[in-house]
Amino acid sequence: MTSFAPDSIVLNRKLPLWYQVSQSLRASILGRPADAPLRLPTEERLAVHYGVSVLTMRQALKELEDEGLISRHRRRGTFIEPDARRGAPVRLLGSVDAIVAQQSGMAAELLAHGPVPVPTEFAEHFAGESEVMAYHRLRSDEQTGEPTNHARNYVRAEAAAGVDPGDLERWPMTKVLRDVVGVEIARITDTVQARLADPETARLLNVPLLSPILHYTGVTYGTDGRVLDVAVIHYRGDRFSFTVTLEAT
Repeated sequence: MTSFAPDSIVLNRKLPLWYQVSQSLRASILGRPADAPLRLPTEERLAVHYGVSVLTMRQALKELEDEGLISRHRRRGTFIEPDARRGAPVRLLGSVDAIVAQQSGMAAELLAHGPVPVPTEFAEHFAGESEVMAYHRLRSDEQTGEPTNHARNYVRAEAAAGVDPGDLERWPMTKVLRDVVGVEIARITDTVQARLADPETARLLNVPLLSPILHYTGVTYGTDGRVLDVAVIHYRGDRFSFTVTLEAT
């Protein structure tokens, strides 16, 4: 039986290795093609793939098993749960792979894309630029078809030049920029606020007007210090939660 092939990552030694591996594997699972195999490679092969110990790999797999994304069977192996829920909360410890994992695993419809004037509220992020490429997507639960969030990305023109809009129906912008376009991401700054649904958001997410939503803004910086992408995402308040863990150093 052919095994599922996860993506590769470069590990950050400042963060727990098991956590980084679990989030990378989680993103690979949630972003997999519909015809991808459900069987995972053995613990030993996965450990070699990620460059970690078997013990670390085992801890990462336990995290995914606890979440319900995989099931482990003695003598048979480890399998992706085809009907696993995609909306479980994600613990964010500061890695880019955690952001990718949080945004993965939903059916995405590209509603519109094209050049737009730099939005006034983001002018400080795109100093000297008159236009950016804008992408507007609606994400839905793959099982129920229920809308869960809608996202707008404002991307610096030279970074957007390598973006295939079709990739955005499968992967989040962060993954496309990093793994497809090949830009180097230095950091992402996240802000999450509670807001009330405006008419457009209420219509897209199929919720009552002025119902609570989570308003997320993510600013992605390249290694040269410039902003590559500003993401604005409106999440249904009844479907998402965010937990941020601060580790003592």
